Amino acid sequence: MKWVSIFYLLLLTLNLPAQHYTDYLGAGHSNGISVSSSSNYSRPLWNETALAENTINGKGLDGRLLETSRFLAQATLGADLNYIKNVAKQPFEMWIDEQFQIPAGNMGELTNSIYIDAREMFAANGGDPLDYFGPSAEHFLYAWWQTNMNNEDLLRQRIALALSEIFVISWNSGLNDYGDGLGYYYDMLSRNAFGNFKTLLNDVARHPMMGSYLSHYNNPKGDSITNVHPDENFAREIMQLFSIGLYELNQDGSYKLNAQGGQIPTYDNDDIKELANVFTGLGPGAVIKNPYGVVPDFGVSFWFADKKTPMAMYDAWHEPGEKHLMNGYTIPAGQSGIRDIEDAVNHLFNHNNTGPFFARRLIQQLVKSNPSPEYIGRVTAAFNNSNGERGNMKAVIKAVLLDEEARSCSWVQHPHQGKLREPMLRYFNVTRQLDIYNPSGLDWNTGYAFYLQTGQAPLGSPSVFNFFLPGFQPNGSILDMSLFAPEFQIHNSASGIAYFNEVDLWTYPQFGYPVYNTWNLGIDQDATLDFTTLKYFARDSEVLINQLDKLFTHGLLSNETRQVIRQAIDPIAGTEPGIDYELYRVKMALYLLLVSPDYAIFK
Repeated sequence: MKWVSIFYLLLLTLNLPAQHYTDYLGAGHSNGISVSSSSNYSRPLWNETALAENTINGKGLDGRLLETSRFLAQATLGADLNYIKNVAKQPFEMWIDEQFQIPAGNMGELTNSIYIDAREMFAANGGDPLDYFGPSAEHFLYAWWQTNMNNEDLLRQRIALALSEIFVISWNSGLNDYGDGLGYYYDMLSRNAFGNFKTLLNDVARHPMMGSYLSHYNNPKGDSITNVHPDENFAREIMQLFSIGLYELNQDGSYKLNAQGGQIPTYDNDDIKELANVFTGLGPGAVIKNPYGVVPDFGVSFWFADKKTPMAMYDAWHEPGEKHLMNGYTIPAGQSGIRDIEDAVNHLFNHNNTGPFFARRLIQQLVKSNPSPEYIGRVTAAFNNSNGERGNMKAVIKAVLLDEEARSCSWVQHPHQGKLREPMLRYFNVTRQLDIYNPSGLDWNTGYAFYLQTGQAPLGSPSVFNFFLPGFQPNGSILDMSLFAPEFQIHNSASGIAYFNEVDLWTYPQFGYPVYNTWNLGIDQDATLDFTTLKYFARDSEVLINQLDKLFTHGLLSNETRQVIRQAIDPIAGTEPGIDYELYRVKMALYLLLVSPDYAIFK
């Protein structure tokens, strides 16, 4: 029987410095307190021991661990329990600052090197290396997975993925054959993740992959004789999707209204035409090595363009004269085409809409679908001015992740809190948070089986509007309450069941199906989930459920779901030789948790 010396406690009140705590005995403030008990308890066949001092030193409390698990679910693509425990020891802002110091990688170069290695594997497996095409999208995906299963720059990669769903290009287009270009574009997003938004917008505008995707690569000036007009595609999307949106906003993200109570457009067709004139004259900044004598010039086929080098301006093909943009802003005549682009981007960057527009997009990507106006306003304020700098991405990221609406326990149960986890984020969580048996040692993965089922893979959007619209409202109570649920646009009876089937394959009772897919390489890429660690906890259903809760639902697993899992796995028991009952328990528990609404809806 455990007891605490009352006399000693009374002495503490006389001798300890005058420091007051608002929490309670057992929450960790145990300096100078001795605890005695008749014995320390250890369960048979378990490694853990219940020590007497743990009754008051806070080690028995999982609150901080669960807070950290939830924080890392917003700030990373997934973290295992050891990583969660380490981050829990420090303030979240300190972890963010440490992440800011980790340099960006080079996915473009990794894509190229993986292509070379893959071609050699293809040849070693009997194929003709001349028949092995690349680098293509599959090699970019190999590089993406290889990077994100072994990296330390967890925050940068999470922000890069979020940016890739705002500043969209896609291999699900004519870009499929340019895997290195996909990697270089992703590098550009990653490099700018902790920089300044204006630099990011400039780099997006001049990246050759975006130039091809939204057709302002080799976009010529107008010619009235041949009835040629500048392409308007990128001009439209840089306003609508990348910077200011369709309607004028207040700084809290709410719409400004005219005298009739209607929304006020930020631009019209004339503004699009004028801005299209700005994005003329761009061509290859460099060309790849080729035997044809092709050199950089306007009109050179995109195939020859070096996908790492920003597009160059060929002023002879740039629309001359003044450009009259929205809100009465005029770009003067007589300056270079690059200066025209810089002035246009600067005008969009300084537009009153840009702060709240981007703030809402990033909050929706990382935290929740329906941020309050106050939350948007606070993030917008960080965008507008951080120590005199506008567009400081580090300040914006901190404002999103450290805001009380993202961190406070009181907000977790708010009816407007939460978001549907994207299918591919659930996929990344599983592969990052659980052990993987991977005999090849390579984390190459196209993710194509999962993509066929759910429609999601990095840089695999069906259009520039991303996998789903930020303003999507499914029919029913969400629409009735004027709320948004973007990810529900790709959630339906087919994709929902398809996701269930994928989880069923990963946790299949007799054996595990691969979580990685490669093509035509002849390597043993039979990478499956390794449940050895979780089997240790499976001897007690409640212990196993708690471990899974810490990893995937952050302490928010409902009593109802707990009961469903418990009732399913408790009967899985026995001593029959050759039957691994603990493994079956783990697989059943994991399956039920991963398909549960508690996991699907991130609060």
